[in-house]
Amino acid sequence: MRITIHSEEELPAVASALLSELPSARVFCFYGEMGAGKTTLIKEVCRQLGADGTTASPTFAIVNEYPTPDGPIYHFDFYRIRSLAEAREVGVEEYLYSGDYCFLEWPENVAPLIEPEFVKVSIHVGADGSRTFETVAEPLNDNLLS
Repeated sequence: MRITIHSEEELPAVASALLSELPSARVFCFYGEMGAGKTTLIKEVCRQLGADGTTASPTFAIVNEYPTPDGPIYHFDFYRIRSLAEAREVGVEEYLYSGDYCFLEWPENVAPLIEPEFVKVSIHVGADGSRTFETVAEPLNDNLLS
């Protein structure tokens, strides 16, 4: 999937495409510079999945849980993570293998712990302020075996 938008009002279409094109995917890793729109897109995806209440970046909590009629959604923010041990302490591996939706911001900071199959969502900011969203389903990565 590759979609370019020019305003935040177009985000529902991106979230809808993400969910409809990858209906069995449960682990999504969001890549993009600070301010690219990772949290904003995750909020919209959560809304479309039926999350009630407020969704917010779990920057200081590392993980937030959002209840939905079909089970919980887990939203991670690894921007401030200090070590893989810290991520293990919060049980990241159990979440990733739970079969529930897991959305990861700054996944590059915990790459060795990420489930072998995930969707990579890259967000690129254009000079005009546009956002381009690209997805790739990632199979087992050799560097994740160690």
